[in-house]
Amino acid sequence: MPAKIRLNKFLRDCGFGSRRKCEQLVREGRVQVNGEVVSDVGTLIDEENDVVKVEGVVAKPQRQKIYVAAYKPRDFVVTRSDPEGRPTVFDALKDLPRDIFPIGRLDKDSEGLILLTNDGKLAHRLAHPRYQVERVYLVEVQGRITDETLERLMGGIVIETGLARAKSVRLMEADEVSSLLKITLTEGKKREIRQMLETCGHRVKSLRRIRFGSVSLGDLAPGKWRYLTRDELRGLRRIVEEAYLEKLKE
Repeated sequence: MPAKIRLNKFLRDCGFGSRRKCEQLVREGRVQVNGEVVSDVGTLIDEENDVVKVEGVVAKPQRQKIYVAAYKPRDFVVTRSDPEGRPTVFDALKDLPRDIFPIGRLDKDSEGLILLTNDGKLAHRLAHPRYQVERVYLVEVQGRITDETLERLMGGIVIETGLARAKSVRLMEADEVSSLLKITLTEGKKREIRQMLETCGHRVKSLRRIRFGSVSLGDLAPGKWRYLTRDELRGLRRIVEEAYLEKLKE
């Protein structure tokens, strides 16, 4: 008897987004299995014989994996389509490969490095807090940052989504008007850096992500993209594999 696979995992492998995004598609009644709408994300399917459609489009597993690094400009939202009609990263990045999706998020007011892929499994692991994948940002704020503020950022600050803590913070430049920080995080909570700094009394003037795991922004220009190198991809996989093995030891 053919092995069966959970519907949300199958959709992820077909390039319809992260597992969470695929669960949302199912719950919204946008997925059919053999002509019938299903709403249970735990539905098991036979990927060899069952016919799965998303809004009428037959779902087929992606055979060729694609991995892209891109520079998201400010004022673009990181999503395929926006219900409010705001311009998306797919409007900003021209001639992208088809059927890829962003890994994680980057706020509309922020800019810099994002990764896109059709590899749902790797995307899920890179975005999940469990794997502690580093994201590095250059952040300019109003006012002079003190040692006390640096300690607070490292020690943990309560924001809307819970306790937020920087893995590392380095003061790059400072005067009486503004300060430039390099901040490393291992989670992707919504507007995490902005809320942390505003709690400390510093409004963020600009925020640019310059590294995600083993991939650096480098000299990539706003609105441009490139394929990941073999070494970058190998580095991303090594990061999540090592994190997975560490969790097994706990």
